[in-house]
Amino acid sequence: MSSNLLSYAGWTFLPNLVTGWIQTIYYGISIRAGDPKPQPGSPRYQKHRRRIHIAVILLYLLYTIFEADHEIRQKGDFYQTLNVPHDVDDRAIKSRFRRLAALHHPDKLPQFTSESSSPTPDSHFIHLKLAQDTLSSSQAKRFAYDRFGPDMLSWQHCSSTRDYLLVGLQASLPYYVGSAVFMVLLNITGYLQWGRFWRYLTFTSLLTLELTTLTRPHPPYLLTHLLNPLLSTLTNHAPLLPFQLLLLARKATLTLFIALSQLAPFFQRPSSSPTTATSVHPTQLSRLEQLSKANEIEVSRLLALDMAPFAGDEAAVKELRGRVREWLVQNTIRADPEVRDAMGRVLAARGGVGVGRGRG
Repeated sequence: MSSNLLSYAGWTFLPNLVTGWIQTIYYGISIRAGDPKPQPGSPRYQKHRRRIHIAVILLYLLYTIFEADHEIRQKGDFYQTLNVPHDVDDRAIKSRFRRLAALHHPDKLPQFTSESSSPTPDSHFIHLKLAQDTLSSSQAKRFAYDRFGPDMLSWQHCSSTRDYLLVGLQASLPYYVGSAVFMVLLNITGYLQWGRFWRYLTFTSLLTLELTTLTRPHPPYLLTHLLNPLLSTLTNHAPLLPFQLLLLARKATLTLFIALSQLAPFFQRPSSSPTTATSVHPTQLSRLEQLSKANEIEVSRLLALDMAPFAGDEAAVKELRGRVREWLVQNTIRADPEVRDAMGRVLAARGGVGVGRGRG
């Protein structure tokens, strides 16, 4: 339980922390010494951070799934305890137990002290006996163990497959009801809208998988013909039981929901502001066009009035144009910041020379 809480808590700070480290290392390797690095907030910096953050989230998602699978393998199951395949019959289970009992019976092994951390012969023999009783005493118990795991050992007053199935479905009901209510509340409040389709699809697929796995007399095709053969071919992974598949699917679904919430800011479109979202009416455009034409006509009229005294005098008009051109050039040059700075330095130098001469 504590490892699960730490894994979920890691989603709150680890992706951002690791993204910052990787981005710093990436800039240190890819950018030569002396070259400027992208500054925080710049488009290039944001593009790199976005790509690295997405990669970190996906890798952490895979790690949490691997961690859940490792935890399931560490706990093991009764088939691994007896070292028998999943399709073994009752006779082979009893024969295997007799051989293991002859090897691990408490009377044939030395007694361990209470300070020893390893399991005592008594506890190991009891575990073997419990595995044998669960898998070979009745088909109902074996059916329940394959689908609900060791939790079914605490279900009292269950004698048939129907009894175990009803109790198991009642135990799973709060998980799905609570998840559905939570998703509906998110939808109503408008929170985490991006990825909503994938969350509903994943949740529905998980529910369908669990109902199919629990109610069918045989393990699902996905497990027996796809997943387990793939694991046994590519790795030394032990075959999964139906209840282990469901545990892994639940953990993967939850971590996928968290990953989608982390990825949402990188894929959702920014909300447009009211000023940009509001369209301009054609009437307003035509009015603006009329105002601009009227202003152009008024400016032309005022310029003609100012040029009236020079009408017919080509020499005066030519001289006026030259003066205006000269004024524009000088005004533009003087308004330039670099020119002003240069003139200031020249005047300051001349002032310093004059002061030096006056003192001499």
